[in-house]
Amino acid sequence: MAERQLSLAEALVHPQVGSNARLEAIGATIDWAPLGALGSQVRAPQQAGRPSYLALPLLKAIYLQMLYDLSDTGLEEALADRLSFRRFCGYTLEEATPDETTVCRFRKALVEANVLVACFAEVNRQLDAKGLILRKGTLLDATLVAAASRKPDIKEGKSAGLAREPGAGWTKKGGRSHFGYRLHVGADYGSNLIRKLAWTPARINESLVAEALMSGDEAAIYADKGYENKHRRARLKAAKVKDRICHRSHKHQAALPHWQSVRNAAIAKRRAPVEQIFGTMKRGFGFVRARYANFAANVADAYRFATMFNLRRAASLLAAA
Repeated sequence: MAERQLSLAEALVHPQVGSNARLEAIGATIDWAPLGALGSQVRAPQQAGRPSYLALPLLKAIYLQMLYDLSDTGLEEALADRLSFRRFCGYTLEEATPDETTVCRFRKALVEANVLVACFAEVNRQLDAKGLILRKGTLLDATLVAAASRKPDIKEGKSAGLAREPGAGWTKKGGRSHFGYRLHVGADYGSNLIRKLAWTPARINESLVAEALMSGDEAAIYADKGYENKHRRARLKAAKVKDRICHRSHKHQAALPHWQSVRNAAIAKRRAPVEQIFGTMKRGFGFVRARYANFAANVADAYRFATMFNLRRAASLLAAA
């Protein structure tokens, strides 16, 4: 992609002003033009008296919003006063930047047109072309994400939460009730890039969506005991995919045989990197709670996270190469 020419005002600014090495690395990781073409399929409704904005800078702003955990108002303010954000998106110092209403409307249009899912696929296509997707195995795992709505208390009852946010669901973990969703991922073993994902109500057990997280070209499947299923093991064997799913004890079994315990420990070390995805998601991106009560908007948000996670991860891998 051709490098944007500096404006006169930017040329007079010291190069260190507004520099952001991480954003510059992310911006250089892929060719953004195909994403701009995907974003051009939709257009944020133009308000009277407001300028019309190009799709690619708006799309980049939408991704910055995820990376920095910003509200629509926060993104508007950051675009107005942070030179690094302007440079990443492609706005010059002389240009007006979109307001929160434009950002909100454009994001909703992206969700309705399924553009963020298509952008995730395009980014992975480019990362694959760079040799970053290794296909040595797929790491399966899932994490709970709290609903956007406040968790109902006991007096309100569980149906109260579902009325406010019908796409969410209830589950129990560690003896506590959770109201929200599960984000399921299939990550590339060796690179830890997200290849597949699924967003479901929290009540959906991770094992039920395991096949949807497999890409079909991996050499092995790594997963904890929650994914154990004799039919799944048989399918992997028939497909000549290495079965690296942990064993679990069953009724009438006091403890796992020693060889299964040893095997589980070895698998746990291999699949440990997938936990880093969720740690980065919650601590780095601030994505501990769904942002919307609308299920489709949350699905798109999960793909927005996966795209930015992969770009950040790919920038690190390329820098280390």
